[in-house]
Amino acid sequence: MLTDDYHLTIIEGYLENISYFNEETHYTVAKIRTPGIDNPVTVVGFMAAVSPGETLKIAGSWETHPKYGEQLRIKTFEVTLPATVEGIKKYLGSGIIKGIGPSAASKMVDCFGPLTLEIIEKHPERLFEVSGIGKAKAASITEAWQNHHLVRSLMNFLQDMGVKTSFSGKILKLYGENAVKILTDNPYRVANDIPGAGFYIADVIARKLGLSHDKPERIRACILHLLEQGTNDGHVFLYGNKIIEKCKDIFEIEYDSVLDGMDYLSESGEIFIEKNSEHFENCEVYLKELYLAEKGIADRLLSYLSVPLAGISLHSDDITQKIQKKLAIKLSQEQINVIKGVFSHRVAIITGGPGTGKTTLIRSVAAIFESFGNKIELAAPTGRAARRLAEVTGRKAQTIHRLLGYNAIDRFFDKDQDNPIEADAVIIDEASMVDTLLMYSLIRAVSLSSVLILVGDIFQLPSVGPGNVLSDLITCEKIPVFYLSKIYRQADESPIIINAHRVRHGEFPVFKEPDDPGSISEFYFIEQNKSERIASLILELCEKTIPRFCGCNPVEDIQVLAPMHKGVAGTIYLNQVLQKILNPNSAFIEAAGSRFKEGDKVMHLRNNYQKEVFNGDIGFIDSIDEKKKELLVHYYDRAVSYDFEELDELSPAYAISVHKSQGSEYPVVIIPLVTEHYMLLQRNLLYTAITRGTKIVILIGSKKALNIALKNDKPRERLSGLKNRLNGIKPTSL
Repeated sequence: MLTDDYHLTIIEGYLENISYFNEETHYTVAKIRTPGIDNPVTVVGFMAAVSPGETLKIAGSWETHPKYGEQLRIKTFEVTLPATVEGIKKYLGSGIIKGIGPSAASKMVDCFGPLTLEIIEKHPERLFEVSGIGKAKAASITEAWQNHHLVRSLMNFLQDMGVKTSFSGKILKLYGENAVKILTDNPYRVANDIPGAGFYIADVIARKLGLSHDKPERIRACILHLLEQGTNDGHVFLYGNKIIEKCKDIFEIEYDSVLDGMDYLSESGEIFIEKNSEHFENCEVYLKELYLAEKGIADRLLSYLSVPLAGISLHSDDITQKIQKKLAIKLSQEQINVIKGVFSHRVAIITGGPGTGKTTLIRSVAAIFESFGNKIELAAPTGRAARRLAEVTGRKAQTIHRLLGYNAIDRFFDKDQDNPIEADAVIIDEASMVDTLLMYSLIRAVSLSSVLILVGDIFQLPSVGPGNVLSDLITCEKIPVFYLSKIYRQADESPIIINAHRVRHGEFPVFKEPDDPGSISEFYFIEQNKSERIASLILELCEKTIPRFCGCNPVEDIQVLAPMHKGVAGTIYLNQVLQKILNPNSAFIEAAGSRFKEGDKVMHLRNNYQKEVFNGDIGFIDSIDEKKKELLVHYYDRAVSYDFEELDELSPAYAISVHKSQGSEYPVVIIPLVTEHYMLLQRNLLYTAITRGTKIVILIGSKKALNIALKNDKPRERLSGLKNRLNGIKPTSL
């Protein structure tokens, strides 16, 4: 139904052509030919199951595109079906409905006249009355008609309910032809099936349908929604009293109803509740999957610690000789002591900051294992981290998912306790990035007869996913931890590494002017309090200053790392303005809320094992073929093809979040620091950003923002019970 909002413009005309259509979201760019207007009107927005030749009535608001001029942003739309015999014959004969051509259309209209469309939709069994249409063809026409109108009816339903029609593609893929019936009968089903937005979709529909706000299905969906939100914030569980408070304050659900909902979900196995008393508020509430993962990690690690290791007896001289022979390097006494300790334990952790020799330790441990004829596996959480690990060690390294034999179609790991990884030792680098679910999958696939070594920097940001696994394992004091503290000579001369360690300790960085006026310092600070001016300075640095002094490629070698996505100093805006400056190509396509040009630097946003591209991989757009609706991205040594409907897996990468940079290194790093980002101005975030740079690191912003980050050494608390489980401590409530 069209809206009656008087602020909107309503046009009616026939659909001349579709310039762009995203099959996933149904985002459409099209031309509408309207009576009395010489040129067609460009309309943009969400439409589905429309074809050239159909008559549309569209309500929308005018906006001006910098390149394409005036266009109408679609708010709602209707398809106006023809009512006259000639109109119906022309409509069906256009090929809109698969299986009906001009000849069949003419015969159908001759048979049924103005009732033709009603017969197809409501009485398809009468199609046999048309000469030349048998049982098979009638069934084919009926199916094609239903498919053509299915998405349209769903979008109309969502419009009537006040739900964004961009969700129609996902809903249709989930529920097929029964989508509207399912949403009407039980709207809260979508809350479970579409993470995040599903609860709000369900709640809007339920309220529109007049369903009670304390309906049991709503209460249960609300509890699960809050737990999912907690997971997105990094928590493994939520306290029962906090769930009760939020249910009442945000969703107007009373105390007893929440307890009934938690009781039901617990009995059905969807959540797990650990209680200190009979009262639900004094408890830790887990989604079942996270409970099993956290408990599984603790149980498996305690099993490791209980299995004696037939230790390899190593003396300092043995280590020195083996490493000098294998790697031609001389280890420090600290490194020798760590290696001796690692070879005395079934599971061990090596941690240290930049320049302390973690990579050297990995190479050395691997070399010694191999000297005894042992098989080792090296892995890291992301593709880029695994690739860097392979480069610096000169050995094969892979993602943890690949090591575990991830099956992308069935979404399970081939390796587990019954089919363990075939290795005498498994070494995991960048372990701070491993979340609770992935660590559980990894740890149960490592045989109890193998050695597991986790290597990481505890001071970096925690994993994107739930939990704070490496920190919990280190602070539980159950697992042997070996600290690297000595900064080696070459690193000791680097102002980046020196200042990274100063930041780690909460000390103000040391900024030194370059000795040569014609050069740039390796680590410096540009003080600027205005966010708009910061964005301008970043553009100037990327386009002119750094390339002029360093001779580097501004697109390939410079990486802007921002604490947040929003605001003038956030990734969204910076990507838009950097793209304009660094990529002057005028041709572009728009998809998934971004603009893409040939030559753009882009980041892949989620693991795609069919394409062998992983979350955080950065590549460059080689070509865009609008006829084939295909985009080609070059990653490292190969090109990967994307259909236009897959472009939600890509994002411009001139500026990225600090979280997305973990596991990567860049020649030049620019870090904007503004007080507007105070929610994320933390010491570990700044430390992580600084340690991504190898040659030049530039901080740009206010000293106040820098001081906020340095003083904020209390990262956002993550609720996790792993440390207590390892120490045998019962859950405690807030």
